[in-house]
Amino acid sequence: MTRLRTVAALVCSVGLAFGLAACGDSQDEPENAGVTGGTAAGASYTTPLKGVCPDTVVVQTSWWPEVDYGATYQLLGANPKIDAGDFRVTGPLGATGVNLEIRSGGPAVGFDSASSLFETDDDILLGYLDMDEMISNSADHPSVAVLAPYAKSPLMFFWGDPSLDFTTLADIGRSGKTVLASDEPYLDVLIGAGLLQRPQVDTSYDGEISRFVAEDGKLIQLGFVTDEPYRLEHDVKEWARPVKYVLVGDEYPAYANVLGVRKDKLAANRACLKALVPLFQRAMVDYQADPKPANDLMIEVTSKLDTGGYELSSGLLEDGNSKQRELGLVANGADGVFGSFDTARVQDLIGRLTPVLTAAGTAPAAGLTAADVTTDEFIDPSVSLK
Repeated sequence: MTRLRTVAALVCSVGLAFGLAACGDSQDEPENAGVTGGTAAGASYTTPLKGVCPDTVVVQTSWWPEVDYGATYQLLGANPKIDAGDFRVTGPLGATGVNLEIRSGGPAVGFDSASSLFETDDDILLGYLDMDEMISNSADHPSVAVLAPYAKSPLMFFWGDPSLDFTTLADIGRSGKTVLASDEPYLDVLIGAGLLQRPQVDTSYDGEISRFVAEDGKLIQLGFVTDEPYRLEHDVKEWARPVKYVLVGDEYPAYANVLGVRKDKLAANRACLKALVPLFQRAMVDYQADPKPANDLMIEVTSKLDTGGYELSSGLLEDGNSKQRELGLVANGADGVFGSFDTARVQDLIGRLTPVLTAAGTAPAAGLTAADVTTDEFIDPSVSLK
């Protein structure tokens, strides 16, 4: 579902046509600009990584800075530097003795996925990927997920007609209402399960919200619960009211935005990952407890990048943080450990996706199992959300 992340920025860029209040061009900045300061929490991450990990740990995200990556920015120490030309920010990785480089994705890399960037840039150690993307690419671009920041995907279907009161995807399917989405394998899974009806699905969705507004919210549209609901209510003047939604993750078990590594780099980086992954776990727990420092940093970083109109606000990020907790998007694994994988759930996803992907000519690796695409080897079992 990585390509669907075009939603977030295009809410902003298309919204300009409707009087979007919060969007605008990023301010001109020198190509290499400093940030006022990293997160104060950066110094609390002290595991020695010098000589164990690369001198610069490179993390490829799948979009511009946003709530999904708050914990990664949480790890940045004081005075990080921005390379505006390459859409990167680099600074100390806490007080570990190495640096952290966070790379923006989506439009910043021509919409290439982390899976493909793994193959073309050997400097990237970790990338944010969706589990269904990993399954789809398992034959040609295999990778292994080492940490699950999200227990449930923030992907949703939303609508604006207050007379509609769906509570499940099956409710949407039975209604026959138009569902505007992009053509992705998960749609075939939902249709195959009888949750949606093929005639009602319009796959012409290109990330815009103009049709949603023009049709007064009477269709059902794809989006992310940590983004569009807030932007539509608070930033899009032609809408400026709440929307309702159903989470796809309640009935489609894909892990979203996992941290993964290229499969053939796993063995060589085993010692690094053993020390590094628990730092990401702790940063994610810390970010949930106090997200403001990392949110402020992401807002500042975004303001210094040429994002084509995509902007962050404290209100948007705070709303995203609240939804992460209230909707159970960010939660401990079934074993009580933060970031662990439920292998039965992953195997179920492989089973659902395999016939769909095979029919599309992108079959997963033969005999693929959950153990091929996930590992809890590097996770610290003592880390959990309270």
